[in-house]
Amino acid sequence: MTYHRNGLAARRRTVGLTQEALAEHMQVDRSTITRWESGRTAPQPWMRPRLARLLRVNAEGLNDLLTARLPGGTQEQDALDYVMLHPDRIDLPAVATLRTRFDDCAARYDHVPSAGLIAEAAAHLNRIDQFAAGSARGRVQRELHALHADACTLMGQLVWDASQRRDHTTAKTYYEQSADLARHLRDTTLEAHALLRTCYVALYGAHDAQAGLALAEQAAETAERTSPALTGLALLHVAEAHAILRSTSDCERALSRAERHLDHADGSDAAADLVSPTQFGRLAGSCYLSLGDHRRAETLLASTAEKLRDRRKSRAIVLGNLTLARIRQRDVEAGVASLTEAIAELETTRGGGGMNIVFGAARELRPWRQEPLVAEVHDRLLGLMTAA
Repeated sequence: MTYHRNGLAARRRTVGLTQEALAEHMQVDRSTITRWESGRTAPQPWMRPRLARLLRVNAEGLNDLLTARLPGGTQEQDALDYVMLHPDRIDLPAVATLRTRFDDCAARYDHVPSAGLIAEAAAHLNRIDQFAAGSARGRVQRELHALHADACTLMGQLVWDASQRRDHTTAKTYYEQSADLARHLRDTTLEAHALLRTCYVALYGAHDAQAGLALAEQAAETAERTSPALTGLALLHVAEAHAILRSTSDCERALSRAERHLDHADGSDAAADLVSPTQFGRLAGSCYLSLGDHRRAETLLASTAEKLRDRRKSRAIVLGNLTLARIRQRDVEAGVASLTEAIAELETTRGGGGMNIVFGAARELRPWRQEPLVAEVHDRLLGLMTAA
């Protein structure tokens, strides 16, 4: 018997909350809300009174929302099986089912190794591509093309992460396909997201700060009229590119602009789920690390790491940068402590960004390699590398 938490999602929308807003109030990540609403996990008992208050229901009403059984499971699969045989007859409910299943796959990105999601995501992409090619013009086709663009972006993200941020060519090919679909739809938010993902490859993969800066500025300009959230996120990466180029004034101006745009983002923003309350601290901390203001970087990154408990790949990156900030202040004990936390996250998620930063931090610990604490963490890193 299949259970769905769609009642929870409907109630959230009724009280005017986005997934991002509810996540912020609950002090969890948006992907946690997605899992609650899809029925894959349930809120812990101590969370439920607060959740009930936010949804304006009593304890019994919340329990009804969490255990509501809807007739979608078998019927949804039957509908998908039918349109697989007759792709020209796909309708909006079938597209909604495809979207739900794709979102469920995407929500697992921060919690499991990307290599384990690639086959599933590729199957989603191929199925969506087939339906989009066979659908009639109109709203159904538009929704399928938008989903196709999102699926291409996710595939680029997964391939790049699984390759430890080495396979730039494949990732960029997927992002270019997503951007082309977005331009066809005249959807500047989708296009800006694909551009920003391409910026990440330039900044963190190719280590080309000038190219990354140009792409981040292009993403911010593209999103400016439609999405304060995505504009703010792009400007955070403009700031980081300036920091890598050692331009403090340009970096801080971009941070200030990013903060203003993020303050104007709300639940109606199409890219609201791409940003979180921790985004500013994470990127600002990285900026000050690049600029050599290690004490300020440590303050921002330590605070952000505490708030990122539910986004494990992102948290590993923050902890890796925090380790660098501490080592560069010659606080070896604190650096080893945050490095140990980062390794614990990576042992489960294998996140490519975190891996690169953590091994870079370990290299900076070499002057202290004879100390027992450092020797111990190097042994653990060796185990991480062996298991990769």
